[in-house]
Amino acid sequence: MIDPQTQANKFIKKMGAQTKDVQLDVFKLSESNLIRSLELAIQFGKWVLLENIGEYIDPALEPILLQQKVKQGQNWAIKIGERSVLYNDNFKFFMTTTLPNPHYSPETSVKVTILNFSITPVGLEEQMLNLMVLLEMPELQEKKNQIVENNARSAAILYKIEDDLLAALSGNTVDELLSSDDLINTLADSQKTSAEIAERQAESKVTEKEIDVKREGFRKIAFRAQILFFGIVDLNIINSMYQYSLQWFQNLFRSSVANSEQTDDVQRRVEIVNDYFTYALYQNVCRSLFEVDKLLFSFLLTTKILFGNKEIDQQEWRYFLAGPSGQIEEKPNPTQWLDDLEWQQTYKQLHVMERTLPVFAGIEEYFINFNVKFKKIFDSQEAHEEPMPGDWNSKLNSF
Repeated sequence: MIDPQTQANKFIKKMGAQTKDVQLDVFKLSESNLIRSLELAIQFGKWVLLENIGEYIDPALEPILLQQKVKQGQNWAIKIGERSVLYNDNFKFFMTTTLPNPHYSPETSVKVTILNFSITPVGLEEQMLNLMVLLEMPELQEKKNQIVENNARSAAILYKIEDDLLAALSGNTVDELLSSDDLINTLADSQKTSAEIAERQAESKVTEKEIDVKREGFRKIAFRAQILFFGIVDLNIINSMYQYSLQWFQNLFRSSVANSEQTDDVQRRVEIVNDYFTYALYQNVCRSLFEVDKLLFSFLLTTKILFGNKEIDQQEWRYFLAGPSGQIEEKPNPTQWLDDLEWQQTYKQLHVMERTLPVFAGIEEYFINFNVKFKKIFDSQEAHEEPMPGDWNSKLNSF
């Protein structure tokens, strides 16, 4: 299991704790007695979770991964190293890696089932929504969780009923079916149980819909939270030292919700939590960054939020990052204040901007005709603070 946020680890441990007659052993590759522990687990039918593996798989695990079982009398056995161990069918073997994008060889991939537990934006948004509602309205979230559990339990019961009926039908002839009181009683009980479950599910759907309406009021907080999390995850590209766990992130979120200003106005509460958590995250992450990377982090966080709010145009962003491309036909320099090389670069920018960014339609001709008006921007030490000439400020602000 590819598990950078360690959610698979928690899932396996919880499943092992909730499964009857199961003992789960947790190991790491670095443990000296790993092979001996695996032998005992195979023999006694335990579950084994091997944590934090890398891209290299120990060859000693090969017989387990390939399930190289051989018949030994009435039982099955498997050879681990120099020892032959009786194989218990209850044995299960799980491996997890915290590497976000591991590269396993084809030889390794065919020996195992690979599951990607890496969290997705949609998945994280739902998790953060559940967490926010649990912190703000715990009774509501508990009720929601109970409905989900009841629906899952009902689905399992219906599945078992279907299996029992199919088993009964497949094991009897037509005459036996017609004369079997047990089968008729089973069918009647199944019909009654199915009707009761359908009625409960219909009621729970109504209740769940009412709960979801209230939960949706906090959706903007969950959306902002997932944007911020994937923003700090991207810092790993800058420096491999910058690693932040989902658990740390969620703990900081809990602290922000608890310490921020309280209000009964849901819309106002959403604004308060978003502002408080964003600043709290920024402060905490900056403490772990080198000074040279702090400005880049500020820029990254800002653009992530603006993209989330749909306040950045994708074409403009692409142009900002990559600039103009391709060859264009040059025009004579109409200015008295740009040399020929500066004019070539400026004209290329104007030409491509006009044709790729709708907001700049007409900029090329305007600059050629009124280029003197742009000289003040060219000469300014604070060029980014200077207003655009003509009506360009209003044009740009209208988009």
